[in-house]
Amino acid sequence: MSEEKLNVTAYLKTQCGWSGGVRAILAKYNLEYTEKDIIQNPAFRWEMEQKSGQPLSPCVEINGTMLPDVSGEEVEQYLIEKSLVKQDSAEVDVSINSSCTDEQHVQMEKDAAGGGISFT
Repeated sequence: MSEEKLNVTAYLKTQCGWSGGVRAILAKYNLEYTEKDIIQNPAFRWEMEQKSGQPLSPCVEINGTMLPDVSGEEVEQYLIEKSLVKQDSAEVDVSINSSCTDEQHVQMEKDAAGGGISFT
């Protein structure tokens, strides 16, 4: 397993099944990371799109490698395959591979009120 300190930036939505799964995996492995909420700050969305080359989220950058449009499950798989963490069989309290619910879409639209963003 790598002894280096990881530099992790996660481009996430405020309310999102996929984003929740990414947060859960980063917490499971007790990884420090910078969260950039692309709903609350459109500049973060632009930054994410420039770095990843596409508009879908979540995106997670780990030590300069961008994982675009990724689930928590995929983040965990990457971390293990690259020997950045030791596999942990502990369960998390949210799905790590699940889309947003209708309720989350409604909440995102409220959060982005007036921003012209539609999630449905």
